[in-house]
Amino acid sequence: MKAFDYAAPRTLREAIDLAANGRSTLFLAGGTDVIVQLREHRRSCDLLIDLKHIPELTSITVAPDGGLEIGAAVPLAAIYEHETVRRAFPALVDAASIIGGIAIQSRATLGGNLCNASPAADSSPALMVLGATVTAAGPNGTRTFPVEQLFAGPGRNTLQPGEILVSVRIPPLPRGAGAFYHRFIPRNEMDIAVASAGAYLRLGDDGRIADARVALGAVAPTPVFVPAAAEALVGREPTSEAFAQAAAAAREAASPIDDMRGSVAQRRHLAGVLTARALQSALERIRAAHQ
Repeated sequence: MKAFDYAAPRTLREAIDLAANGRSTLFLAGGTDVIVQLREHRRSCDLLIDLKHIPELTSITVAPDGGLEIGAAVPLAAIYEHETVRRAFPALVDAASIIGGIAIQSRATLGGNLCNASPAADSSPALMVLGATVTAAGPNGTRTFPVEQLFAGPGRNTLQPGEILVSVRIPPLPRGAGAFYHRFIPRNEMDIAVASAGAYLRLGDDGRIADARVALGAVAPTPVFVPAAAEALVGREPTSEAFAQAAAAAREAASPIDDMRGSVAQRRHLAGVLTARALQSALERIRAAHQ
C-alpha cells in the first residue's frame, strides 16, 4: 500500500477545503471498499479524508412529512435497526441487511455502497424504485439529484472532483404503496448479486395499479430502470398475468455480461423471475398494511 496522509474533519466545510488542496484525495465513509482497494493497489491517494465525524453525514432524520434523510456515512446496521426505517421503508431494509455480513454492516455505509458504483450493488435498485434523491456538496456548492444519476459505469460515479455525497433522501410512501428488493446469489450471505430487482407499486382506490417502478441490478453497466415494465402494469389489476408481462419487459431490458458468477442467459432469465417476485412481494406488503 502506498503511504498517504489521513485527516478526520469535524465539519463538511473542512472536508471540502481539504479535498480542494490539489492533492490526490479519497474519502472514507465506512472503509470496507476503499481500504481493500488501497491495499490491493487498485486505487491510490495522497490524502484519505475520514467522513465519519461530520454530523450531516452521520445522522438519520425523519422529516415532518414522513420522508427520510440518511447521512452518507451512517452504517448499514444503524439504518436497518432504525424503528422508522423498519416500519415505513422495509424495501430499504431488504437491501441494507444483505450487504456483506453483520460485521461488515456495522462499518459499511449507504453512501459508500452508492459511490462505489458497482452495477451489482444492493442499495441502488431499492433506492431507485423508492424515488430517492442524493445531495452532494463541493467547492461549487450543493446540488440534489435523483439517485440513478449518480452512476456513470462500473466503479464510476458522477460526483465532481472534490465533491462529497452528503445524504440520501427518500420521500414518504403514499397511501396504497409498497416496495420490495430481491436478488439472486449462489450462497446465502456475503456474496454479490448475480441479478437483482427492485419493485414499487401504488394501488388506486379502485384496486388497479396507479403507479409502478422496476429497477434492475447486475444486468447492465449501471443499475437501470425498466420503463416498459411500469407501462405494462399501470392501469391494470395486480395479477400474476400483469406481473408476467412486466417480467418479460425486464428480460428485454437486461443487457448483462458473462462472468464467473453467471451467464448472459442466466442473468436475463433471473431479471424476469426476480421482477415478478419483487412485484408480488410489494403487493403483499400493501395488502398487509391494510389488513
